[in-house]
Parts: sequence; structure tokens; C-alpha cells
Amino acid sequence: MAQAKPATGWGLRRMLSIAGAVSFVVGYILAIIGGHTWPDNTGIIGALAIMGIFVGFMNITAREVMPYLIAAIALVLIGSSGVFDPLNKVMYGLGDDLTDIVKFLAIFTAPAATIQAVRAGISLAAPGD
Repeated sequence: MAQAKPATGWGLRRMLSIAGAVSFVVGYILAIIGGHTWPDNTGIIGALAIMGIFVGFMNITAREVMPYLIAAIALVLIGSSGVFDPLNKVMYGLGDDLTDIVKFLAIFTAPAATIQAVRAGISLAAPGD
């Protein structure tokens, strides 16, 4: 008689969930460090976009779509508005650093927000009650 393997709880779904969570944390850390240190590095920008796509498919549940989209809108608006520029008078470069960090956070968040917006649009267009 063949013995059944014990369940380890490490199925593909669980591994992808953990990979998505790690990608989320690493993306935020990379956005903060990259925005402060290397704001023009295209490699970091590409990595953030790819991690954002991965997070968009793996991490965001139906309950989290609206808060995530609102946060993404806030990041994109703040990153493109120059609201931190007056901080350059307080400490040279502080406003520019914060603007670059928020831009990198927006670059990381935008692909996932696009995926979630499409999912939300599809669910709204589906016939239902």
C-alpha cells in the first residue's frame, strides 16, 4: 500500500501569495531607496513596474480594490504636483528627494492599479442583480 504524503501547506498558491507579499515589501523599499539615491535609474524603474504588475495580479483582493485605487490616485497626484518643493528651502534637496520617492512609489503602484481598475470595470460590466 502506498503511503500518502503529509500535507506541508506549501502549495503553489501559498508560494505565490508569499512571493506577492515579498514583492510588495521589496517594491516599497526599493522605491524609497531608489527615489532617494538613484532617481534616474531605468533599471530600478523597470523592476518597480514589473513588481507592480506581479502585485496587481497576486496581492489585491476584491475587498481591497477601492482603497488601493484611491491610494494609487493619491500617489500619482502627489508625485506629479511638486508639493514638496517648498521643503527645499528648509533643507537643500529634501523636497526633490521626497518628490522622487513618491514618483517611484507611483511607478510601483500604477501597474497594479491599472490591473485592478480593469478588473473593477469588468465586474461592473458583468450582468448581475
